[in-house]
Amino acid sequence: MSVSARAERIVQTRAAALLARCADYYDLGKPRIMYLLLITTAAAMAMAARGLPPLQLLGWTMLGGALAAMSAGTLNCVYDADIDRIMRRTQARPIPAMRISIFAGTMHAIVMGVLSFCIFYFRVNPLAAWLSLAGNVYYVVIYTMWLKRRTPQNIVIGGAAGAIPPLVGWAAVAHTIGGPAIGLFAIIFLWTPPHFWALALNSENDYAKAAIPMLPNVVGDRRTKRAIVFYTLVLVAVSLALFPLHVFGALYFAGAFALGAAFITYALRLQRDGAAAARALFGFSLVYLALICVFMVIDRIVS
Repeated sequence: MSVSARAERIVQTRAAALLARCADYYDLGKPRIMYLLLITTAAAMAMAARGLPPLQLLGWTMLGGALAAMSAGTLNCVYDADIDRIMRRTQARPIPAMRISIFAGTMHAIVMGVLSFCIFYFRVNPLAAWLSLAGNVYYVVIYTMWLKRRTPQNIVIGGAAGAIPPLVGWAAVAHTIGGPAIGLFAIIFLWTPPHFWALALNSENDYAKAAIPMLPNVVGDRRTKRAIVFYTLVLVAVSLALFPLHVFGALYFAGAFALGAAFITYALRLQRDGAAAARALFGFSLVYLALICVFMVIDRIVS
């Protein structure tokens, strides 16, 4: 092999190693959750602006929100490294797989968190900055460090953390918190238990091995499925109540009614079926949240 070919091979190897390391840091921040949070943030911004918000403001808010979400996700992975090594579905994460150290992950999360707060504070507004920080503190300290390993209601109480991004998005545009953002907060808060318990039904053995008191491995599948139906009914009732409360109009109500009916159908089907029905409900719950945001935005624009 010539000297130039050998040098090129070394460069390619180092580039591949660098890309792999970047991918690991990216995965550490739980990007799938980040995307979901950014969708709800952008929806709240569009509702507050009654259309497309200023592109520069949208860009800074999305960047700050992405960094905040990945900082919180990384700190969650750092703190849960011990149980991630036990659970089959999390063993391949960068820290339990020993591709990233706990120290490196912690420093990475701190840097992202500081950058996020600075972006929100100086490029968006202080209210959005403090709301975003409050959401991260709630997720890392209240949910991850306190609730997750102590009570099967961890997802119920901890769901508030994932519901804060709409408040951040509305505050970014309006410098205050408005009714539609609070409505979306309530929907996400109530959506979280049936969404996550549908996933937990297929992972209860993992949680049991790690001694995490998720509802299925504490009270059993039957009671968990009943709880899913209960929270689904409450979720749909609250989503529809936003119309008579004059938070949203008739177009939103029609969309929320159709989506709610479908959600209830999936939840009831879960009562008699097994793992496939749980996966179907989990998948539909993601579609539900995305489409409810779409109907909210359209309703605000046309009303």
